[in-house]
Amino acid sequence: MRKVCFILLLTFTMTTFGQTNDSDSHLRGNDNKSISMKEFDSNFAHTVYFWLANPDNEVDCKTFEASLQKFLDNSAYAKTKFIGKPPRASRDVVDGSFTYSLIVTFESAEAQQNYQDEAPHKLFIEESSKLWTKVIVYDSKGVN
Repeated sequence: MRKVCFILLLTFTMTTFGQTNDSDSHLRGNDNKSISMKEFDSNFAHTVYFWLANPDNEVDCKTFEASLQKFLDNSAYAKTKFIGKPPRASRDVVDGSFTYSLIVTFESAEAQQNYQDEAPHKLFIEESSKLWTKVIVYDSKGVN
């Protein structure tokens, strides 16, 4: 009986304290900062790869990251907001040549166009375009 009570108490504790009160999913980044990401919207995905001119320059990287995060924090249209860096490639088909990636999702192609035209996006380009040498964008609409 003691084992059953202990297991129930442990299950209750893990279930109760393992949940978040926020509707957003929260992740921990490598620097242990809390990163908020809303639910992935499969209607329209916007994937961007950036190649910085000086990818080993810590100041350039921090400047780029801060500008990109500020933009995403102020975007009225972006749902999922994921900023990434390439992992160490483990297979020949993995392209790790970029410096940063961005994955943003939208409820529609129209919302994505509004995102392109909004002031925070234009400010990000103005602030950061001098830092990159190449940008490739892949837009996708969901098949369902």
